[in-house]
Amino acid sequence: MAGSFRYVTPVEPRGATGRVGEVYAQLAEDFGMARMAVFMTLSPSADVLAATWSLLRESLLAGNAPRTAKEVVALGVSLANRCPYCVAAHTTLLHATGDHRLAETIAAGGTPRDPEHAELLAWAGNRGPGPFPVVLAHEYIGTALTFHFVNRVASALLTENLLPANLQRSRLVRSVGGRVMSGAVRRTPPVGGSLPLVADLAAGPEPAWAAGTPVGAAYAALRAAAGAGGELLGQAARSAVTRAVAAWDGGHPPMDSAWLDGALAGVPAGERAGARLALLVALAPYRVTDADVAAWRGSATDEDLVRLCAFGAITATERAGTLITATPAKRAGSRMPVAPAERITAPAAERARNRGTDTHAPWGDRS
Repeated sequence: MAGSFRYVTPVEPRGATGRVGEVYAQLAEDFGMARMAVFMTLSPSADVLAATWSLLRESLLAGNAPRTAKEVVALGVSLANRCPYCVAAHTTLLHATGDHRLAETIAAGGTPRDPEHAELLAWAGNRGPGPFPVVLAHEYIGTALTFHFVNRVASALLTENLLPANLQRSRLVRSVGGRVMSGAVRRTPPVGGSLPLVADLAAGPEPAWAAGTPVGAAYAALRAAAGAGGELLGQAARSAVTRAVAAWDGGHPPMDSAWLDGALAGVPAGERAGARLALLVALAPYRVTDADVAAWRGSATDEDLVRLCAFGAITATERAGTLITATPAKRAGSRMPVAPAERITAPAAERARNRGTDTHAPWGDRS
């Protein structure tokens, strides 16, 4: 676990107090473990941690949509965003639901036999309305947007290995890990249980796709907590990031740096490193390097780094939400059609160049 963290020293569960301790306690209760690297890496910023957990819990864990179906969405988004850490985690969690064939089919780049799972997987890697009842849209869209956010912070702040020595590459290890977690995964926690953790945080309006639901409240809290990280940038830098992301079409940027240089051309030299890091986290988090972090960080704390990365991640997540919900939903209870759309992918070879890893990911290339 210690080797998972690239740039921050996390708060350990044993010594955690206050909001962080409360989040870890609920993690242990609802997810079956407190030591989850993707949450621990956010722990220097208690507000971002709590809001991230709240959105994940209320959309993925709680609610009425089948957990297996929502895990398909989480895995599909993680594959599309090329987040190996999250891909390994959600392959294991699909094993935990008991559907071992489904987990390994998706991990190998195949199409699920169940048409509904196949539609959900395709939707998760595309943009547009989804193939689910409108009454459950807040759960499915919430799950998708949770992992647009989580994938970005995980890619930027964690190594790619879920387990030591790349053990997550083993089908047997994934299956055994799923069995270990099966009890927690098959329990559905009560809706709204995480909201007390974020009740005192600043929050703006809930998104229209989830208004009046715990998912909507959790999303509003995350949007505010993560968005506040933009205060670490000057006005010109912040505007450059938001402007570039607002023009994003959901795909991955070119492999050269011309897109970055162009987006940041008007940013003062002293503000450019922070804007570059935030924009990388937003649109190409797998390209964040030690040099990118060092160029901005200086005397900045772990909390500052988490908050800046969260700002980039939530800016992109907001844009992803716009792309996903652009087509109006049909009447309640109907199934929304899958819109033909561009698949969101990134070259595995590019990640290998930036991280020095094997270009052949164990789950197969879905591009």
